[in-house]
Amino acid sequence: MTTVEFQHLLVDRDGDTVHITMNRPERRNALSAEHLAELLIAFRTAGAGDATGIVLGARGPVFSAGHDFADVASRDLVGVRELLKLCTDLMTAIEAAPQVVIARVHGLATAAGCQLVASCDLAIAAESAGFALPGGKGGWFCHTPAVPVARAVGRKRLMELALTGDPIDARTAAEWGLINRAVPDEDLDTAVAELLSRATRGSRASKALGKHTLYAQLDRPETDAYTLAVEVMAAASQLPGAREGMAAFLEKRAPVWPD
Repeated sequence: MTTVEFQHLLVDRDGDTVHITMNRPERRNALSAEHLAELLIAFRTAGAGDATGIVLGARGPVFSAGHDFADVASRDLVGVRELLKLCTDLMTAIEAAPQVVIARVHGLATAAGCQLVASCDLAIAAESAGFALPGGKGGWFCHTPAVPVARAVGRKRLMELALTGDPIDARTAAEWGLINRAVPDEDLDTAVAELLSRATRGSRASKALGKHTLYAQLDRPETDAYTLAVEVMAAASQLPGAREGMAAFLEKRAPVWPD
């Protein structure tokens, strides 16, 4: 296992999985510009590597309290815009990573912390976890955190989260589609590893193209989505992984993935 040290993160490689762990517990893993920049570097570096999965977790009692208000309050309009652009770049990098990205959530994930969870491909939470877009009951509405949350939970549930600002528990988050499932706290690591293992089977190249295309078609009208999917799926049929998968099925043998 190789470990890379950051100021606000721990990054470890364990087999085919990169673990990116937020390590700013004294600030409730609040997302300052420096913290966001480190996360962006970590995800881009992991994305360029040969791992098959990335786990995003946190140390301390809180997953992430969202933006660091001490950082935000010190900025003018241009500075806050730059901060939010950096945060958006991070969320985009998570979706763009060719690997399967899974959030391992404990404690509270609020505002941009909830945005992080919603931006990951998959998410498992401990039953003690909670999720909120608290800007609705404060002075700074959660405009950007609501973007990926809306795409996970739908309009009415988004409105309840964003307008009330009240937290929901992990079981409710699972029912609403914000996370994949809630598990007993002691089972969190096992559940994350099990889902990641199932989600990373098969050809890496096929999975990476599949993930990219899923995000590309999600918000398109159905006709446009089919147009895109048909072209990508036809092209993908010629990839070595697709050829091997079909051959293995026809020959009734285990596939040997070229990637």
